[in-house]
Amino acid sequence: MSKPAVSNSVRVEIYDQSYNLRGTDPEYIFKLAEFVDLKMRSVAEQTQTVDSLRLAVLAALNIADEYHVLKRKYDAIASETQQNTSRLSGALNEALDEILKVG
Repeated sequence: MSKPAVSNSVRVEIYDQSYNLRGTDPEYIFKLAEFVDLKMRSVAEQTQTVDSLRLAVLAALNIADEYHVLKRKYDAIASETQQNTSRLSGALNEALDEILKVG
């Protein structure tokens, strides 16, 4: 029987604010926090606002946009892969049928 995952508390800083976050992989949580911090700082450089809530929302919108662009690309690649697999499977079935007819 496997042990349940242990949830650890990790203290991170995002845009000069401290947060205690829980998760099973502290290193991953640190990476996520660093990503959000960098995104907020990038947005802050491009805008005039100093309101951290507004920056957080703008950073979230940027991250959501990046996610949806990547998801569309992934879906297109997955669809193309599925089509190629179907074509290859059909071609292999036809080749096998020909071999079996000859034999």
